Amino acid sequence: MERYKIIEDLTSDVMFEAYGRTHAELFKNSALALLGVICQIDEVKREKSVTVEAEGDGWKDLMFEWLQKIISTVDIEQMFFSGIEILEMREKHIKARISGEDADPSKGGTLVKAVTRYRFDLWKEGGIFRCRVALDI
Repeated sequence: MERYKIIEDLTSDVMFEAYGRTHAELFKNSALALLGVICQIDEVKREKSVTVEAEGDGWKDLMFEWLQKIISTVDIEQMFFSGIEILEMREKHIKARISGEDADPSKGGTLVKAVTRYRFDLWKEGGIFRCRVALDI
């Protein structure tokens, strides 16, 4: 099963779909897709960890807030991340440990400003949870 794929139909945004058998797997794979746009994720060492939490009004809103929280954590901590460990998850709350290293421009990708609501969706199809996300770059 694919974890995620980039959908290239936008010029000023990057869109991806992520997949998971569970909500936790979907949220992890969505974060990895986002981080794969922000940095060269395969090159980022897991030297330091940061705990992040997000709240939302249900799974779809929680996903939006979760990805926004990761973007802001990259900015605030000046780090690139490659590891995601979901510590707690409920329909309206997620707590995770994300690990990585200090941001190194040589490992940078695309500057992501925000998650957008354009075609944003979260659904279940054929027993697999799916999420479509557009990033403002």
